[in-house]
Amino acid sequence: MKAVICKSLIGPQGLEIADLPDPQPSDGEVVVAVEACALNFFDTLITRGNYQHKPELPFSPGGEIAGIIEAVGGGVEGWRTGDRVAAYLGWGGAREKVVVGAGRLVAIPEGVSSAAASGVSITYGTAIHGLRDRGQLMPGETVAVLGASGGAGLAAVELAAAMDARVIAVASSTQKLEVCRTHGAHDLIDYTKVDLKKCLRELTAGRGVDVVYDCVGGDSAEPAVRALAWGGRYLVVGFASGEIPKLPLNLLLLKGAAAIGVFWGEAVRRDPAGHRANMSDVLAWVSNGTLKAKVGCTLPLESAGKGLRLIDERIAVGKIVLTTK
Repeated sequence: MKAVICKSLIGPQGLEIADLPDPQPSDGEVVVAVEACALNFFDTLITRGNYQHKPELPFSPGGEIAGIIEAVGGGVEGWRTGDRVAAYLGWGGAREKVVVGAGRLVAIPEGVSSAAASGVSITYGTAIHGLRDRGQLMPGETVAVLGASGGAGLAAVELAAAMDARVIAVASSTQKLEVCRTHGAHDLIDYTKVDLKKCLRELTAGRGVDVVYDCVGGDSAEPAVRALAWGGRYLVVGFASGEIPKLPLNLLLLKGAAAIGVFWGEAVRRDPAGHRANMSDVLAWVSNGTLKAKVGCTLPLESAGKGLRLIDERIAVGKIVLTTK
C-alpha cells in the first residue's frame, strides 16, 4: 500500500511516498481502506516536532480518516466488512489502509461523502464537546464565538445554531464575519473596531452572554468574561493568538460564572462512548444539511506536502482532504 511518510522533522517538504506492507488487524481491531484523510493545522506542527504529541519517526500525518472496513479482527462486534466508517486517529491516517480500534469507529450515514466525513472529528467534535458536554448549552441561550471565522470557530457557530442558540460571531474583518453569517451566526462583531465587552452587552440588552467559546485567548478574553451573564460559562478552547490570558478571578465570583477547559482529545480518550455518540449526532446533521462540513479541496496522497503548505500559508478555506482514488 501507499503511505505518506514523515522521516525527518522539517515540515511539509520532508514528506515522501513509500510502499508499505498491508496491515493486519489484531483482536478488537479492523483494517479500514482509507478513501479520505483530512489535514489540520496541527499536522504542520507534528511534521516539525512542535506538537504536544511526538510520534516516533517514521510516521504518517493525518488525524482524521473515512473509508470502508476491509478486514475485521477477532472479538469485534457490530462491524463487518463493507461498512462505511470514520475515525479520529491522532496521526497515521495518510495512507491507503490503516488499523483502527473498533471502539474508535463511527458509522457514516447515507448522503455523506467520505471527504466530508473525514473532516468533522476534530473541529465539530471539539465544538459539540465544548458546547454540549462542557458548556451545557441550552436552546435560547446566547453564545459568543471568539475566532469565529477559523475552522474551529465556524464549527462552533454552526453547532450552536443547530442547538437553537443565538450566535454572536466575533472576528477581525467584514469578510470573515460574512462567512460566519453564512454558517448561521445571528449577530456579527468586528472586535478590531469596537469595545468588545460593551458591544456584547448591548447585543444582549445589558444581560450579557450565556456562553463564550474562545478559540483565541489573548486580549479578547478578559472583555468577553466581563460580558458574561450571571451564571455564564467561559469555555477555554485554544489560543490562536499565541497568548495565554491571565484572568482576574473575582470576575467569575461576581458573576457566579465558570471558566471551563475544553480538552477534546483527552475527553475522547477517557470517554470514547460519549465521543461516538456526539459524532453520530454531528454526522446526522451533516447528512440532513444542518451542518455544512465544507471541503476546501481534495488532493491525492502524493500531494500531501502541498496540502500542508496550503494550511501553513493560511491559504486553505475549508478542509484540505487527501484522497486515495
